[in-house]
Amino acid sequence: MEFLLPACVFLVAAIYASVGHGGASGYLAVLGLFNAPPESMRASALVLNILVAGTAWIAFARGGHFRGRRVAPFLLLSIPCAWYGGSLKVAMGTYMLLLGLVLAWAGIRLTMPEGKVAEPRSPGWLVSVPAGGAIGLLSGVVGVGGGIFLSPLLILSGWATAREAAAASACFIVLNSAAGLAGGGLEAALAVQNHLPLVGAAFAGGLLGSTIGAGRLSNVWLRRMLGAVLLGAAIKLAKSSL
Repeated sequence: MEFLLPACVFLVAAIYASVGHGGASGYLAVLGLFNAPPESMRASALVLNILVAGTAWIAFARGGHFRGRRVAPFLLLSIPCAWYGGSLKVAMGTYMLLLGLVLAWAGIRLTMPEGKVAEPRSPGWLVSVPAGGAIGLLSGVVGVGGGIFLSPLLILSGWATAREAAAASACFIVLNSAAGLAGGGLEAALAVQNHLPLVGAAFAGGLLGSTIGAGRLSNVWLRRMLGAVLLGAAIKLAKSSL
C-alpha cells in the first residue's frame, strides 16, 4: 500500500505532462482520496506542478511548439492574481467546494476531444488580460496552475493548435504555480515536507508523459480515464463540503 500513492502520482504526472499540464488538480484528487491533511495539499500540489509542467515546457519547446505571444497577455495579470489567491485564507468548506468544482471541470475537459486549428491567430489583449487575471486568482486560491482552464480557451478560441496550447499552458502553469506558492509564504513551504517523497515519482512521470505528448503518440484513452477519476473525486469532495 505504501507504494500506491507514489504510483498514482507517477500516473497523474505522465498523463498531464503529455498534454502540457502540471497535474495539480490530479495530485489534489489523489491526495484527497488518500486522506492527506488538507492544509498541506495545496502547497504540495503546486511544487509537483512546477516540476512536471517545467519538464513539459522544455519538451514542447524543443519540439518547436512554444509561442510566447500565445501566453504573454494572460500572464500580465495572472501572476499577481495567483500570488494574491495563494495568500488568501479560505474556509475549509469553501476550499473543498472550490476544489470539487475545479476537479469536475478538469474531468469534463479531459473527456472532450481535442479541437483542431488550421491557422491560429494571436489572442486579443482586451479579452486575454482579464481572462488571465481571473484564471490566476482561482488557481492561486485552489492550488492549481490554471492550465486546465487556459488550454481549452486557447484551442476553442482559435488562438493555438493543441500542441501550441500545451506548450503555452506549461509555461503559464510554472509561473502561476510559483506565484501561488510564494503567496502561501513560509507556512506553505513547511507543508510541502509532508509529500517530498512524491517528487521523484512526479518527475519520472512528467518526463515520460512530456516525451510522449511532444511527439505523435495519441493519449486520448488516457485522458478519458483520468477524466473519470477526477469526476469521481470531485463528487467526493463536493459531498464532504456540504
